[in-house]
Amino acid sequence: MPQAARVPVGLVDQFRDQAWRLNNLYWITNKEGKRVRFQMNWAQEQLLREMSHLNLILKARQLGFTTFIQIYLLDVCVFYRDTRAGVVADTRDNAEAIFRDKIKFPYENLPEGVKAAVPILRDNTTTMELGNNSLIRVGTSLRGGTLQYLHISEFGKICAKYPEKAREIITGALNTIQAGQIAFIESTAEGQEGAFFDMCQTAQTKARTGERLTEMDWKFHFYPWHRHPEYTLPAEGVAIVDPWAKYFRDLEERHGIALTPAQKAWYVKKAETQGDDMKREYPSTPDEAFAASIEGAYYSQQMAKADREGRIGRVPYDDSIPVETWWDLGMDDQMAIWFVQRLGREVRLIDYLEASGEGLPYYARQLRDRGYYYGRHVAPHDISVRELSTGKSRLEAAQGLGINFDTAPRLEIADGIEAVRSLLGQCWFDAEKCALGIKALRNYRKDWDEDTGTWKNKPRHDWASHGSDAFRTGAIVPPVEINNSYVPPVFHDS
Repeated sequence: MPQAARVPVGLVDQFRDQAWRLNNLYWITNKEGKRVRFQMNWAQEQLLREMSHLNLILKARQLGFTTFIQIYLLDVCVFYRDTRAGVVADTRDNAEAIFRDKIKFPYENLPEGVKAAVPILRDNTTTMELGNNSLIRVGTSLRGGTLQYLHISEFGKICAKYPEKAREIITGALNTIQAGQIAFIESTAEGQEGAFFDMCQTAQTKARTGERLTEMDWKFHFYPWHRHPEYTLPAEGVAIVDPWAKYFRDLEERHGIALTPAQKAWYVKKAETQGDDMKREYPSTPDEAFAASIEGAYYSQQMAKADREGRIGRVPYDDSIPVETWWDLGMDDQMAIWFVQRLGREVRLIDYLEASGEGLPYYARQLRDRGYYYGRHVAPHDISVRELSTGKSRLEAAQGLGINFDTAPRLEIADGIEAVRSLLGQCWFDAEKCALGIKALRNYRKDWDEDTGTWKNKPRHDWASHGSDAFRTGAIVPPVEINNSYVPPVFHDS
C-alpha cells in the first residue's frame, strides 16, 4: 500500500475515504462551461465499486468516464506518495486538452490546505510533478518508465485511425504497468477489427464463462445508454413506428431489455440527429456497438439500412435459380467469393468464401462441393493478365478447371463504390453463411491521413478489402436473364 500524504491539521477524517474525496474535493467545468463540483454519476460509481486491476470499458457517449478517470488519477497522485500515473490520448492536442481541463483545473481548485501540503513542483502542458514525489503525465504513447496507473482514452478510435499508433501503445504504454497495477482502457466501439475489439471479445468470453481473473486479465465493463436516467423524453407526440418498434421488440425478446415509453421516445428523437451512428454512439448491447456503422466506412448507411429493414438474416438457397459467383483475386493468393441469386430486383447473398494460400483447384472443389446450380462466374478485369512464371493467365487456368469467367469492366474505384451503394438497397444477406463478407462490407473504409487529420479519398487496403472488392466486381456488371436450359459445368481438380 502506498504511503499516504500527510493530511494537514484540521482536515476531517473523511479525507481518508476516497469516494468522499472524489465527490467533495474536485471542481470541473460542465457542458455549459460553468465551474461545478464534481460528483460521480451512476456509471462512475459503478466503475469505482467494480474496478479491477485492468479495466476495459465499452460505453455510450456522455457518461463522463474520461473526466472521472482523470479525477481518480489526480486523487491518487495527490493523496499517495511516489505515485506515477499516465494518460494516453489519440492526438497531442487532445492529450493537452485532457491535461489542462481535467487534471490541472481540478488541482488548481482543490482546497488551499491540500495544495499547500502537496504543491506543484514542476509542470508544463503535459506533466505535473507534485511535492510528494508523485507525477502525472499525458501523451500519445508514453513509452518508457514505470507507471502504477494508466488510462488510454478512446482506444477504439486509435485502433481504427492510427493502427501503427495502436501497436505503439500496446508495446509501449501497456508495458509501463506491471501486474497488480491499475489501468483503464475506455472507448466507444469502432468496428470489428483492431486491438480494442479483440480485447473486448476475449474479456467478454471470460466474463460469460465465469473464469477467475488474474492481475493480468482485463475485466470487461459495459455501460449502455438505457442505464442513464437522463436519457428520457416525454412520450406524448413521439410516434414509435417501424423499424424502431421492431428494434425495441427485439431488444426485449432477445436481450431482456424492456424500455419505458420515455426511453423509446428519447432514442427515436436522438436517432434523428445521430442517424447511422446511433448504435455506435449509444449502444444497447456490446454486439450492437461493434456491429454498428464505422467512421469513414463507405457502406455504413446502406448496411445500417439493411439491418433496420431486416434484410440480414436467413436467406436460403433456391435450387430453381442459378447462382452467380463474384470474385476478388487478391494479392498474396488471398481470394474472396460471394455466392449470389437474383430474383427480380432482389439480390440474395446466400454464401461467402474467403481463403488464402490456396490455388484455383481448391476453389473449384469448393464450388463443386457446395452443390449449387451455377450460372455465371464474374471475375475482375485483371484475371486475363498472364503470369510470368507460367505464361498463362488465371482466366485460362480457371477454364481448365471448368470455371468459365465473365470479366467485369475496368472501372475507377470511386465509380465501383457508387455501384455497390446503389445495389446494396436490393440486397438480402444470409447472416450466418455471409458473416465474414458482411463484416468486410461494414469495415471497408477510407484511409486516414494522420498528417492532415482528414480521411483520404481512397480506400484503406486491409483485410476488409477482399470481400468488398469481390462485391464490387459483381456490382459493376449488369444482371443477366435466367436461362432455364443452362447446364452447369463439370469442375475438375486439376
